[in-house]
Amino acid sequence: MPALADLLNMYNAMLESLGPSHWWPGETAFEVCVGAILTQNTNWGNVEKAIANLARQDLLDPLKLFETDGDRVAELIRPAGYYRIKASRLRNFLFFLRDEAGFQLSALEQHETEELRNKLLQVKGVGAETADSMVLYAFHKPSFVVDAYTVRIFSRHALVRADIGYEELRSLFMETLPRDVSVYQEYHALLVRTGKRWCRKKYGLCSDCPLYAYSGIKGESASGVWA
Repeated sequence: MPALADLLNMYNAMLESLGPSHWWPGETAFEVCVGAILTQNTNWGNVEKAIANLARQDLLDPLKLFETDGDRVAELIRPAGYYRIKASRLRNFLFFLRDEAGFQLSALEQHETEELRNKLLQVKGVGAETADSMVLYAFHKPSFVVDAYTVRIFSRHALVRADIGYEELRSLFMETLPRDVSVYQEYHALLVRTGKRWCRKKYGLCSDCPLYAYSGIKGESASGVWA
């Protein structure tokens, strides 16, 4: 398992190479939460189109969105894919906001990190990655976000098992790194950016990856392409 020095070295290498990420895109906490739901099983470009549709209709407001017909919402978010399922998940989240906070996201800030996370996980359609994204980026509380890029990068660097579970990997980061919201946000963003550019699903462009010097990569060819 990686030690603090391993995690900090990798973080600094990515930051030096890529620069600050300025994530998560969203003007309000509610928009960040909507984006976290819509980005499930799709890319951010599609999410931006769906959010733009909602914005044009002045629906990036929890009460207004709650009062909007579900079929209309589904059509507006169609670019994000699985639009009927995601419209239903948005609806579930809106019911949660109504019941827990009277549609005031600021009212949820009183909860401690794990308490808020557990409440969000009770919303049908909100899984661990979505909940952690909301907690970290919308509510600015220290909850590390794990995604496929995190697993791929750290397993290919022989620092964790390829079959490591979400909660185990999240705990590894949270128990090793300081509980710093800005570091958690930047680390997650840098891993996504590195994964998209170098550590791809079927292969990796390892030789010029910012993490190459810190790797224990196995299966690397002479050309520096991971297989």
